[in-house]
Order: sequence, then C-alpha cells, then structure tokens
Amino acid sequence: MNSEKFSFNLLKECGLARLGKIFTHRGNIDTPAFMPVGTQATVKAAFIDDVINTGSQIILSNTYHLMIRPGVERIKKFGGLHKFMNCKLPILTDSGGFQIMSLSKMVKIDINDGAIFNSHIDGKKFILSPEKSIQIQKDLNSDILMVLDECPKLTSDKNKIKKSVDLSNIWAERSKTEFGDNPKKALFGIVQGGLYKDLRIESLEKLIKIDFDGYALGGLAVGESQEEMFEVLKNTTPLLPKDKPRYLMGVGTPSDLLGAVKRGIDMFDCVMPTRSGRTGLAFTWNGKINLRNSKYQYDESPINNNTTLRDLNSYSKSYINHLINTNEILASMLITLNNLIFYQDLMKKIREAIKSNTFDDFYNKYINII
Repeated sequence: MNSEKFSFNLLKECGLARLGKIFTHRGNIDTPAFMPVGTQATVKAAFIDDVINTGSQIILSNTYHLMIRPGVERIKKFGGLHKFMNCKLPILTDSGGFQIMSLSKMVKIDINDGAIFNSHIDGKKFILSPEKSIQIQKDLNSDILMVLDECPKLTSDKNKIKKSVDLSNIWAERSKTEFGDNPKKALFGIVQGGLYKDLRIESLEKLIKIDFDGYALGGLAVGESQEEMFEVLKNTTPLLPKDKPRYLMGVGTPSDLLGAVKRGIDMFDCVMPTRSGRTGLAFTWNGKINLRNSKYQYDESPINNNTTLRDLNSYSKSYINHLINTNEILASMLITLNNLIFYQDLMKKIREAIKSNTFDDFYNKYINII
C-alpha cells in the first residue's frame, strides 16, 4: 500500500544488519535495497518492465546528465521522469555532486555559485548551485532528492578533504532551504570526509543538526580498498540516526553490498550489474563468469537455471558467447538482465536472512564466493 508521506520503518536488526521498509506515495521499498542506475532516464540494455520484474523497487537517475540532455524543460513537459521514461517505480536522483569529481577538468567550484560546468557534450556552460540542483530535481519530479555536495577524489591531503566537508555542509544547508517542506518527497544529506574518521564524524554531526529524511555516505568507491571503505562504515554508520535510511552511494560489487549491510547500510546503487552486462561479465551464485572466454563456446548450460524471466534460462552460455563475439546487442541485454536478477535476488536473500536471524551464516557462506 502506497503512503502519502515519505517515511522509514526499522523492522528488525541482526547485529548491525537492518531490515526495514521505506514508504513513498509511488510504492514501498524493502531494505536493504539495491537501486539499478538509469543515469540518462534509462537502465541501459533493459526494458523498464523487466527491471521491475527482477524485483527492483526503486531506480536512480542523474541530475547533471539529464540537465545536459535532453534538458529539464523537455522532461518537465511530461510532468517528470516517471511519465517521460514510462517508470512506475519511485526514483532517486543524484544531485550532480559526483560529476564535480568525475568531470573535474570541466568544472570550476565557487562557494556561492556552486559548480560551473562546461558540458562534456558540446562545451556549453552550465551553473549548478545547490538551489539549482534542487530545482531541477523538483522539475524531474523525483521522489528522493539528494543535496548538492562536492565529492572529492581519493587523496591523502587532509586539508583538501576538510575544505570539501566544509563546502558540502554549506551546500547541504542551502539545499535543505530550497527543498522546503514536501511530505511526499524526501531529501537526503551526504556525509563526506574521505577516509578520515574525525572529518566523517564532523560532517555527519552537522548534517544531523540540519535534519534530513535520510543520510548517504559519499566520497567512497573512488579508488579506496574494500577494507578502507568498510573501516569508514564501521566508524560512521553507528552514529547515524537509527530511524532514517542509510545509503551508500555508488557501491558496488556483491561482496561490497554484503559487507556494507553487515555494517548497517540500507540502500545501494551502482552501474556494475549493467556495465558488466555490456562487457560480457555475468554474476552468479558461484562467482563472476566472463562469457567472452573461449571455454564457453560449447557450454550448453544457461547462466541462470532458476529464472523464466524473458526465457533467460533457455539461452546457453555457448549462444551468448557467440553473440558477444559478433557484437550483437542481445548479448548485452541478456547478461544485463541476468545481473539485475542476481543483484535483486541477493538483496532478497539478505532480507530473509536478517528476518530469520541467520545473516551471519549467510554472510560467511557467500562473502568469499560472490
């Protein structure tokens, strides 16, 4: 049943692993949850109905990329992203903060104006302030909005990270003011601080004072080791409000997800299942397999025997290997579908394990396999 007001219920804990439910007016989201990435208003190589049928309950799109093309006015004429891309699911939109890092050669930072971009498409100038980012996300009609932050590159220069934390906190407050009051929608703050425990704590304490509907951990999945990322989670997540969703941005591999749930994270997004699908890499319960490999030329078995979605269990590894080697689009579609099914099946099994108090057993069984 849909809710007219955004809310989160923490249903159960198993150690630090949390079972919960997010309520939105477009549908509810069981947590821990994985959000497929639809950066350009599409989950690459997948029909939206197939994305839904994998068990996905929310997707992510990106403010910066949609601002560049097709442009916000075009989407606004449709009433927002949902109608534009024919998606019934709740949508979370990233704010453009990650692109401040990933497109840093084309960006200048001004504490007042925000991020000044030269488009990576045609060089056209765009200014993305905290207020503008929220305005765009409102025009996109997304259900969960993110504050504009500065996502710094991995560095051992603590002063750079400190400046990023200070700037991100100023922008967070401005984002909250621009967001105003809309009980149907949610605004998440983003904790920065790199690998520094004291800066992470400083960032999250200031964000908690501002008061957001959920809290994300940003500035990870930028080149640090898995062990370093888990250390940040260990130091940070126990200090976040228990009654708000906790979102780890841009993460990750199946073992990343499993380890992050163990440390108290509720939400994830990553391009990995879809990007890997376009490069021939399939995720399975026995580990990753590279279907480009010649050893699959005569393999009659399917990637996944346990699904009938799009008759995926009827396509042999041999056939998919042939599709890859002939650059056929169907290869990307089939492997992407497999990977989305795997990721959602993983999240479902994680939720079941938390519910039955067997999460540690599940973790120990799969952490070194998947």
